[in-house]
Amino acid sequence: MSQSVLVTGGAGYIGSHACKALAQAGYVPVTYDNLSRGHRRAVRWGPLVQGEIADRASVAAALTAHRVSCVMHFAAFAYVGESGTDPALYYRNNVIGTLALLDAMRETGTDRIVFSSTCATYGLPDSMPIAEATPQRPVNPYGETKLAIERVLHWYGAAYGLRSVALRYFNASGCDRAGEIGEEHDPETHLIPLVLRAALGSGPPVSIFGTDYPTPDGTAIRDYIHVEDLATAHVRALQYLAEGGSSTAVNVATGRGYSVREIIAAAARASGRDVPHREAPRRPGDPPTLVADPSLARSVLGWRAECSDLDTIIGSALAWELRQHNERTP
Repeated sequence: MSQSVLVTGGAGYIGSHACKALAQAGYVPVTYDNLSRGHRRAVRWGPLVQGEIADRASVAAALTAHRVSCVMHFAAFAYVGESGTDPALYYRNNVIGTLALLDAMRETGTDRIVFSSTCATYGLPDSMPIAEATPQRPVNPYGETKLAIERVLHWYGAAYGLRSVALRYFNASGCDRAGEIGEEHDPETHLIPLVLRAALGSGPPVSIFGTDYPTPDGTAIRDYIHVEDLATAHVRALQYLAEGGSSTAVNVATGRGYSVREIIAAAARASGRDVPHREAPRRPGDPPTLVADPSLARSVLGWRAECSDLDTIIGSALAWELRQHNERTP
């Protein structure tokens, strides 16, 4: 059986880390990316096919040319705020693009896919921790598009025999510990790089959105998962499908949450610098706490987080930010 895996969005943050994990596991990652938000320099472990996800013929040609056995699907827009101001962009890229991908897979007989889903499909859960059976009630178009794709995968499985694993992951964080790839969003919206840039003086003071939540220190709590652990989960999901596993959806997280103030304190310890910050009002729709129950990933995929302790996450992200900061500084 072919060891080639088509990685849509493989030039992006999580996709590029998945490509490295695939190569380390003996696969050939074939990145399919239009490079609109990804980076050519992040494609280091296999060939790059530059193309649009909505171009069914181009996707089918890549699947055939590289004798692909499975797809990992990361090609999606993922800014919550942007999805609210331009939902058409998100439905067109995320949902219509995925339909083109799935139809190309049907055309070429590629019947397995690992899908990059998100905890945003849960919306504002009524209780913690969040299990897979928690009702999915997205509160923004980004989460809605990811949930729509999960439903498409279900029905394509029922009708066409497609087998899938949807990985609903929580706050992706950290960077490759070897320093080869990292987090490069434009604009950057993730808390940890923003905190580190504030500490290094390469970014403005970080905003703490809400200090009156019903949490121990008043700031929001999130479940942070190291991007290398995420990448490993994708490889394990691929192997699960190769072993005949049936379609499923699982949380990828640690089950442990950290507050915004804890992130700031950890960044200050790691960098040896104060983190300039300011307090701001809550953002609409932000829940006080989002923490997962990751037990299904352990029982179904045999996966658990190995490097998602806060010091490792912050340390790896700091090393990357320092490199980027030094490259930008004459």
